[in-house]
Amino acid sequence: MQRELADDAPWKRIQQNTFTRWANEHLKLVNRHVDDLQSDLSDGLSLIGLIEVLSQKKVPRYNKRPNFRSQKLENVSVVLDFLENTERIRLVNIGKLTEEPKKKENNYLTYSQIENCT
Repeated sequence: MQRELADDAPWKRIQQNTFTRWANEHLKLVNRHVDDLQSDLSDGLSLIGLIEVLSQKKVPRYNKRPNFRSQKLENVSVVLDFLENTERIRLVNIGKLTEEPKKKENNYLTYSQIENCT
């Protein structure tokens, strides 16, 4: 049971690779690419690109050159607001973005949000 839940469990690597390839297929349309979903989506820019491709709508004002953590969090917040208010996707169990999310929870939330967009 412990092996199945380990960060390097084979099924988790397969799932991460699958979602990464899927995201890159869509991100091609906006000339973007991700290698690692967690780190490459963290500034919000690739996430915004992915959401714009999937929804076929423009995400409203966001920071196009986020250098600081607060700017990156703001971009991700803009995406979450867009999903909730414009796309009417109900977001549950997502804590405040000012708190440092745990790695496992962050991966799960990233995958579940991508899954909900399709």
